[in-house]
Amino acid sequence: MNVLVVNCGSSSLKYQLINMNGEQVLAKGQFERIGADDAIFTHKRPNADKLEQVKPIKNHKEALKILLDILVDKQYGVLNSMDEIDAVGHRVVHGAEKFADSVLIDDNVMKALDECAQIAPLHNPPNIEGIEACKAIMPNVPQVAVFDTAFHQTMPKEAFLYALPYEEYAELGVRKYGFHGTSHRYVSQRCAELMGKDIKALRIISCHLGNGSSVTAVKGGKSVDTSMGFTPLSGLIMGTRSGDIDPAIIPFLMEKRHLSPQEIDTLLNKKSGVLGISGVSNDFRTIGDAAKEGNERAQLALDMFHYHVRATIGAYAAVMGGVDAIIFTAGVGENGIDDRAAICEGLEYLGTKIDPEKNNVRGEEREISIDGAKVKLFAIPTNEEIMIARDTQRLAGK
Repeated sequence: MNVLVVNCGSSSLKYQLINMNGEQVLAKGQFERIGADDAIFTHKRPNADKLEQVKPIKNHKEALKILLDILVDKQYGVLNSMDEIDAVGHRVVHGAEKFADSVLIDDNVMKALDECAQIAPLHNPPNIEGIEACKAIMPNVPQVAVFDTAFHQTMPKEAFLYALPYEEYAELGVRKYGFHGTSHRYVSQRCAELMGKDIKALRIISCHLGNGSSVTAVKGGKSVDTSMGFTPLSGLIMGTRSGDIDPAIIPFLMEKRHLSPQEIDTLLNKKSGVLGISGVSNDFRTIGDAAKEGNERAQLALDMFHYHVRATIGAYAAVMGGVDAIIFTAGVGENGIDDRAAICEGLEYLGTKIDPEKNNVRGEEREISIDGAKVKLFAIPTNEEIMIARDTQRLAGK
């Protein structure tokens, strides 16, 4: 089975074509700046030159048409015809409480996705647009939705409810949903495989650290708590997002700085985090370089990030009554040698210690704790696309 994995953002589209016989990536790429005259299209194949084009691309439907044409192109393609695409798997950010698992898309699912867009107005509309475009171009090909929020639907009420009037949850759905679920699900399963143990017997803390960051407590293979909340803004300090703050700060800043609701939203989502503290960048590599050159605000931003990740790890160890493994994944988690070391400093009380030599690795799957550590530390590159493809094969194969 060949599965096309599609991940639509507001002005972007990422894709992978995966042959599920051996889970081989046949092609992958992305579209950036969709809707602009200088949109960028990048297409890659194993052991072949990369194709890159800059051209006007009006919308996601046009991007998908370009993609499908390239996949069957004589020079750059990997398929003889579109008939070789057996199913399409879509990353969908928000499934609210409607979806606790991936689902085969039909008219009822599309209606539910539209309803979920009310609480995810920035994320779900482009996901829906991508699905509709695929349905229009490939009407007879099964389509599957895989949700970022689904993995976290196993959280108990005491973990996901906010202490607001209960009606805000019952009538408006205001609660913690959590995100990055597909990533947390993949790395926790992979961690159990590396340990040679049944995931149902393990307590795992998964740290998805990048420009967007979240930590999840995985007990017995199920999410029991996670740091992101009603939106991806809450939880850890991130690249440009504030993470958790006192809610009273928001009306205070709006009054003192004369900010509109849109302006305070922009401040919290796009001008805060390590960018706001460092004044340098939202890129942890750039901030790290600045810190090494003596920039005190850059170092402070890193210290704050490391502190909050470490504090969340400690909280989730308490939630699960202990921990067997801690995972670092995503851009910073997979590549940030110094960041992993700084986060783990002070976690020795849990029964773990990082091994500097093992930790000297970027983008590779490896245990990085000292030999004999009670709590294992791992760097595991995430692979959300393969999880989407596996779910698509499972559902479309029926």
